[in-house]
Amino acid sequence: MIFRILEDQLAEKSKQSKAADARFMRLALTLGPRGQGRTWPNPAVGAVVVKDGVIVGRGWTQPGGRPHAEPEALKRAGEAARGATLYATLEPCSHFGKSPPCVDAIIAAGIARVVSAIEDPNPEVAGQGHAKLRAAGIKVDIGLGASEAAHDHAGHFSRIRDKRPHVILKLAVSPDDRIGAAGHKPVAITGDMAKARVHLLRAQCDAILVGIGTVLADDPLLTCRLPGMEARSPVRVVLDRALRIPGTAKLVHSARETPLWVMTSSLSEAPAAMKLGAAGAQVIRVATTKAPPPGLDLLAVLHALAERGITRLLVEGGARVASSFVAAGLVDEVWLLRGANPVGADGVPALDALPLSALTQSPTFKRRASETLQNDTLTIYERA
Repeated sequence: MIFRILEDQLAEKSKQSKAADARFMRLALTLGPRGQGRTWPNPAVGAVVVKDGVIVGRGWTQPGGRPHAEPEALKRAGEAARGATLYATLEPCSHFGKSPPCVDAIIAAGIARVVSAIEDPNPEVAGQGHAKLRAAGIKVDIGLGASEAAHDHAGHFSRIRDKRPHVILKLAVSPDDRIGAAGHKPVAITGDMAKARVHLLRAQCDAILVGIGTVLADDPLLTCRLPGMEARSPVRVVLDRALRIPGTAKLVHSARETPLWVMTSSLSEAPAAMKLGAAGAQVIRVATTKAPPPGLDLLAVLHALAERGITRLLVEGGARVASSFVAAGLVDEVWLLRGANPVGADGVPALDALPLSALTQSPTFKRRASETLQNDTLTIYERA
C-alpha cells in the first residue's frame, strides 16, 4: 500500500512537472515571433528562465539578431538564473558569430536545466549546443513544442537547408476569384480589418516581393502602415527583368528610407541600373529562364535573397508572379483573403492561367487556420 501511494505521488508530481514545462514553453513560443521580420538573418527565438516555478526572466531575439533570446532572458533574470531552468524555442548556439555563443552564457549563469524545442540545422550548431551544455553538467531535454517551433522557425530552416527563404503567398480575391478589375485596374477587394492584418504580416516578414507589372499598374509603396510600426517595413523586392521601373515610382523615391532591391537579368541596361543605385536602390542580377515566356529564374531569385539573409518572403503579386511561384512549387504557405463583393468575369484571375483550386484543392497544401475579418475571411494553408 505504501509503495502504491508513493507511485501515485510520483506520477502526480511528474504530471505536474510536464504541465509546467508545457506552459513555460508555450510562453517562449509566444515571445519568439515578436522579433519576426527584424532579426534576419538570425532566427526569431523566444526564451524563458524559471526558478522554483516562478518566471524570473524572459527574452526574444532583438532587432538585427543581437542579443539572442537566451542572453537577453538571462540578463533579466540576473542572479536568479543560478539553478534555474531555461526554456528556448531553438537549440542555443555554440559558435562565435557576431556575438559570443549562447551556451557559454547559459553555463556561466549557472542554469541547471535547458528545455529546448528543436535542434538547429545550422551546421555550425546542429546538436553541438546541446552537447556542450550536457558536457557542462546541465540537464537537457529536447522536443517539447517541436512542431510549433518548426513552424515559427520555418524561414531559418529553409534558408539553411534549401538555400532559400520560406515563401508566403498572399492573395486577396473576390468571391469570383478575381484580384483586379478589367484592364488590370485596381479594385478594393477587402475591408480595413483585412488590410490591417496584411500590414501586420508585412511587419512579420523580412521582405515583400512583387512583379514589375504591379509596380507599373498600382505604383505601390509596400510598407507597413500600421500606426507606430512604420519602421518595421520589410525590404521591398521587385522582379524587373528589363529594368522598366520608373524613377518616379514611390518605391524608388522611398528607397533611402526603406530598402528596395530590384532583381534583374544580366542583360539589362547598365545606365538604368546606375540611376536606381543613385536613388538608393540595390540592383541584383540573377539568371533568366530559357523557356518562353522569358523571365527571371525564381529559384535563382530566392537563392540570391537567402544569400543576403532573407528568411521569410511575402509574395504579394500580381497574378503572373503568383502563378509562377505556384507552378514552380516554391510556395510554402498561402494567406487567402476572400472579400464579399464579386468583380465580374472580365476581372483579373487570381492566378493568371491557373485556377485557384490549384492551391485550395491541392494535396500539396493543407488548411492550417481560418478567421473572419468583418465581411472578409482569411484562410491560411501550409505545405502538407
